[in-house]
Amino acid sequence: MKVLVTGGAGFIGTNLIERLINDGHEVESIDNFYTGKRENKHDLCKYHEVDLRSDGAFDNVGEVDVIFHLAALARIQPSFTEPTETIDTNQLGTQRVMEWARNNDVSVVYAGSSSAHGDLYSNPYTFSKWQGEEIVKLYNKVFNVQSAICRFYNVYGPHQLVDGPYCTVIGIFEELYKKSQPLTPTWDGEQRRDFTHVYDIVDGLIKCSESLLSGENSQVNGETFELGSGVNYSINQFCDMFGKDYPREPLPKRDGEMRETLCDTKPAYDIIGYKPKMNLEKYIKDLVETEIIKRGYDF
Repeated sequence: MKVLVTGGAGFIGTNLIERLINDGHEVESIDNFYTGKRENKHDLCKYHEVDLRSDGAFDNVGEVDVIFHLAALARIQPSFTEPTETIDTNQLGTQRVMEWARNNDVSVVYAGSSSAHGDLYSNPYTFSKWQGEEIVKLYNKVFNVQSAICRFYNVYGPHQLVDGPYCTVIGIFEELYKKSQPLTPTWDGEQRRDFTHVYDIVDGLIKCSESLLSGENSQVNGETFELGSGVNYSINQFCDMFGKDYPREPLPKRDGEMRETLCDTKPAYDIIGYKPKMNLEKYIKDLVETEIIKRGYDF
């Protein structure tokens, strides 16, 4: 399979490219390195450093079978300070991908967001990702671009950002714990999140693309799949995984925060065979044990 990954130097894109190459596929990537890291580049992937919105963004891309469109400005809080850039990147970038796919008879798997289940008008990020979904659906129905949408739920794991405005709560808490600093839950800590390991997300993306390209399952083309763990935890429960007595310094509620996310994994399991395997509690337990060993303590 010949693959193009947009946002391939980002968190999820890096993990996806590693898996695709390990599985023997040919991979290219488009990334402007706005949030992607150059150190994430894989030696066997061809990278095109260009903004998807620019003219000629795809000029040097070879023949591909499928695009995994992951490139986006992908956090709620920065979208309040960068609304124009967020909306333009997430909407126009997606339209450019779909137009190229239409002209080159290429299938597309679009990275959606679980924030679509909240108030679509609560922040520019949520709105722009939902609009991206609508653009994908438009090209699917009007121009017959074979496509599917996969919505992600609070992804964590290798290559996640641990600082800056685009990092996630797990990345933040991991870094604070490694520095022996207090955790910083927001709101009352009772908001619940479905945390999903990036390996499970990658597995779901690949299963979706394989079903889409095979043409054997008519339920995949034009559909939306929820990729999560199917289990959620309150932020207070998440903090407890680092130790019930580990210090915390609560912060106020952030704008745009949802009260709860929880993925219904059954449709993705029934149609594309998605079955999450990774466990958040074990992930944090392993992290804590590793840090204890580094610090020279006994269990």
